[in-house]
Amino acid sequence: MTQSPDPPGTTHFGYRDVPEADKARLVGEVFTSVARNYDIMNDLMSFGVHRLWKRYFVATSGVREGDRVLDLAGGTGDIAALLLPKVGAKGSVVVGDINGDMLRVGRDRLLDRGQLRGLDWSQMDAEALPFPDKSFDCVTMAFGLRNVTRKENALAEIHRVLKIGGRALVLEFSSVRAQFLKPLYDFHSFEVLPRIGKLIAGDEASYRYLAESIRKHPDQATLKAMMEAAGLARVDVRNLSAGIVAIHRGYRV
Repeated sequence: MTQSPDPPGTTHFGYRDVPEADKARLVGEVFTSVARNYDIMNDLMSFGVHRLWKRYFVATSGVREGDRVLDLAGGTGDIAALLLPKVGAKGSVVVGDINGDMLRVGRDRLLDRGQLRGLDWSQMDAEALPFPDKSFDCVTMAFGLRNVTRKENALAEIHRVLKIGGRALVLEFSSVRAQFLKPLYDFHSFEVLPRIGKLIAGDEASYRYLAESIRKHPDQATLKAMMEAAGLARVDVRNLSAGIVAIHRGYRV
């Protein structure tokens, strides 16, 4: 997927060019709108496969007992719930999200399950993390990087807060590798998904944005190069479901 540069002072919001200063607000409005129906819509969007992607993401994360992990864009609590058994009683997970509504939904869900110990919830901007250098053994970010205005700033911040030897893990929609899948994927994204959003959540526009944001996100090779430019080393890429999503992993050395 070749990315055309945005005009100076602008960035993309789906397929629209918008002032950089406006993107965080526009994305915030989308996720405030979809917060309550986010899990239902994820199941319908991915036929439930997003749960398998997330489990595999955490299972291969290398997170160990006693680790301190930062989960960015983690408002749903899905990744945090999977990380907790890995970090154990001596570890901790900080869940960060820029959207307060998403954080409340995820926090309430895990509270209902009795998952309290080792969890902290904080509203934060991935481009300006409120932590000292070398604070975390691992930073995870699942399905959130594509919504960040200046991705290079977020990646640099992730590198900054990692301990030496720490891991950055990004799970994100990417570029489909199998040519035969692309027409089906496009039809599902642009014809089916917005209609489901309108029917289930009463919000067609937000789900059209989500589909467009996936197409505007850097492909596997581009994101790998961005992570390396941010200072991360030994960056590797693992495609899942023929590249519909990909896991990018890098280390601070």
